[in-house]
Amino acid sequence: MIFRFFRKIDWIIFAGMVLLIFIQVFLELEIPGYMSEITRIMTTGGTGQEVWDQGIWMLACAFGSLLVSLFAVAAMSYIGTNLGKTLRERQFANVQRFSDVEMDKFPIPSLITRSTNDVTQVQFFVTMGLLIIIRAPIMAVWAIMKISTQNQEWTLATAVTLLLMSLSAVVILWFAYPRFKKIQWLNDDVNRITRESIMGIRVVHAYNAESYQADKFVEANKKLTGTYLSVTRAMSFVSPLLTGFLSMLSLAIYWIGAVLINSTPDPMERIDDFSAMVVFSSYAMQVIAAFMMVVAVLVVLPRALVAIRRVEAVIDVEPSIKDGPVTESPEGFEGEISFRNVSFKYPGGSQNVLTDISFDVSKGETVAIIGSTGSGKTTLVKMLPRFYDVTEGQVLVDGVDVREYRLDCLNSKIGYVPQKISMFTGTIESNVNYGDTKEDRTQEDVRKAIAIAQGTEFVEGMEGQYQATVSEGGTNLSGGQKQRISIARAVCKRPEIYVFDDSFSALDYRTDSKLRSELKAETAGVTTIIVAQRIGTIMNADKIIVLDEGRIVGIGKHEELLKSCDVYHEIALSQFSEKELMA
Repeated sequence: MIFRFFRKIDWIIFAGMVLLIFIQVFLELEIPGYMSEITRIMTTGGTGQEVWDQGIWMLACAFGSLLVSLFAVAAMSYIGTNLGKTLRERQFANVQRFSDVEMDKFPIPSLITRSTNDVTQVQFFVTMGLLIIIRAPIMAVWAIMKISTQNQEWTLATAVTLLLMSLSAVVILWFAYPRFKKIQWLNDDVNRITRESIMGIRVVHAYNAESYQADKFVEANKKLTGTYLSVTRAMSFVSPLLTGFLSMLSLAIYWIGAVLINSTPDPMERIDDFSAMVVFSSYAMQVIAAFMMVVAVLVVLPRALVAIRRVEAVIDVEPSIKDGPVTESPEGFEGEISFRNVSFKYPGGSQNVLTDISFDVSKGETVAIIGSTGSGKTTLVKMLPRFYDVTEGQVLVDGVDVREYRLDCLNSKIGYVPQKISMFTGTIESNVNYGDTKEDRTQEDVRKAIAIAQGTEFVEGMEGQYQATVSEGGTNLSGGQKQRISIARAVCKRPEIYVFDDSFSALDYRTDSKLRSELKAETAGVTTIIVAQRIGTIMNADKIIVLDEGRIVGIGKHEELLKSCDVYHEIALSQFSEKELMA
């Protein structure tokens, strides 16, 4: 799973690192041989020069192993760091392609955890764990080859110790793995509650709900802490168990060696047995040390496996909204929209949200959509920029089914102002002159767009004016100011079609009326679709579409609908008196 994200340079460095590990292991396994020779020299009355000659080579192997190890660790750190960068980039790039369908599957707190905490877990494992996983088998196999011709009792003791260590590790990891998986999901819950509390801090204060939010956080935090503690308790047995097995193996080797030496009458053979015991003990410790390193890595492996699977889930998901082949619409259809027998239900839903919607919009026409809450107004306009695709029927823009367009080409035709305003950290100008066409717009275009959106007065009253700072989410702007900046963003784009999804709700009637009047004068010939709750916002539209429970119950002008559509008349009476409507 991890190797699939390696780049070419990573594979080259990885190959070099494996070669360095082979050299390091070779040097380390040479040391016991020199120790054996030094032991033999000292027990047979050799000279100090002979010990020094062997010691020099032993020190050279030790320092050589250290130097090679430093290079191997540096190489693995480079690979791990680049892998973390790649995983974050791949996740971000794919999330940018998500439609609303995919965003419904991956909550924002979960996406944040996957691109931060999960990537960190994978990066840590690769940087430290992968090096050990490669080194340990090489060390173990090479050391076993060197001791395989030695005393069978020693070999059997080593094999039994390895078996017991393996069984212990399997039992502990079997207990820990599902809890590691749970930890990552509990992290999502903590992030979600934290994000909700911070984003909704004004509401929390207004309703004196600090204690309620604190209790929610404490509960989620307790679950996370409890699960983490249960895993930690299980893992706390690893170190003492391994140390115990290591001590028992050392004792077994020396006990068997004592029996062998005691049963050998020849003094020279005793010296050889003692020397063989020292060598075997060193190699056996290398084997056990290699195994201990693997077990240490297996402690963090479950969490890394859970993390990489969560990261892969984001990277590998295929967006449901895909590009079509069309990059240009036919001539003579610019600004035309057609809904043909459109029905839609949300993924996993059992009932249609929209049913058999059909209407046409001509170039330059202003069409308004109104209806009670939950009637499907916002869902309907989301079909145009393909935030969702229709379940049945067709949506045509400029005579072409929107599913046939390449997404960037379709989006370039539409200036969309969503119901929920999005502001980006930067300046007023960067928020208005936004997107792939920003290089084509001048500061004068920005000023004009803000003027049309009735934002000149408040923008020029800010410190820095058009370069005034916009904080994250536009928290330093009021709701009406954010709406006007968002409208100016769409105007600055100069699209073929405007879609305003309840984008005038935070404006007073005077500003609303003046904005729509200037917008119509400055954008003559541009098709406009307005979703609104207020009759005053849409009563002058060329065509008004009335929705009720996902169906069209009326189409016409304001005066016509007052007479022919009961739903529209009821909405109008809720906002105006009968006398005002007849005026």
